[in-house]
Amino acid sequence: MSQSAYSRIAFTAADTAVARRALSRLARRYGNVEPDKAQVVVALGGDGHMLQTLHRFVATGIPIYGMNRGSVGFLMNDYREDELPARIRAAELTSIHPLSMRAVDTLGKTHRAIAFNEVSFLRQRHQAAKLGVTVDGRSRLAELICDGLIVATPAGSTAYNLSAHGPILPMNSPLLAMTPISAFRPRRWRGAILPDSAKVLITVLEAEKRPVSAVADQFEVRNVVRVEIAEDRRKAVKILFDPGHSLAERILNEQFVF
Repeated sequence: MSQSAYSRIAFTAADTAVARRALSRLARRYGNVEPDKAQVVVALGGDGHMLQTLHRFVATGIPIYGMNRGSVGFLMNDYREDELPARIRAAELTSIHPLSMRAVDTLGKTHRAIAFNEVSFLRQRHQAAKLGVTVDGRSRLAELICDGLIVATPAGSTAYNLSAHGPILPMNSPLLAMTPISAFRPRRWRGAILPDSAKVLITVLEAEKRPVSAVADQFEVRNVVRVEIAEDRRKAVKILFDPGHSLAERILNEQFVF
């Protein structure tokens, strides 16, 4: 790769003091071009800011290199100010396809969003949610009583999905994880692993009495009655990781950390 590759950098920063200070220092050192003129976007913050950046630039095809100025930073590289263009040129590229969500609420309004981590369903009141689960046109659970449900990508399988005791999926596996949150009935159902070609339909039963929200990463729709989920192969984001610290390696390593 030429020395000029990735020399035009657009920086973004989370709305925190530490991230804004990092942006100021790096912009003075390397410049800060407008995103439409950039060869690479450098995101400064935590995983939440990285997700926002992925959504912002998904249609552009611009690679995104994150540096951790947040807390966990699972999607980020270590923060270092020296030799940033050289680090970016040496980075390994990972492409991620998002899930598409089409949700219909109790008023009949349709909402569309994408999710790089997961689409989750959450009860809105004290009563448990009642959900019907259909996969590829076939009913798999006529009634799931639970606090919620998660459909996660491999990239998102170590996030909310793992916290709900869902499986970790290898980064390049053609799979999705479906994980219940505090399932009451069927009590012993622990979820399912689906092919990434699966078309999932979640129907909210007793929607007026037991309202449910659907969340695609950071986009929430309240009072949903019907939600369709499928992987969107037409969209992809490119994420850059330092050598030896790819997303695939991090996900694999997560299975051996106690």
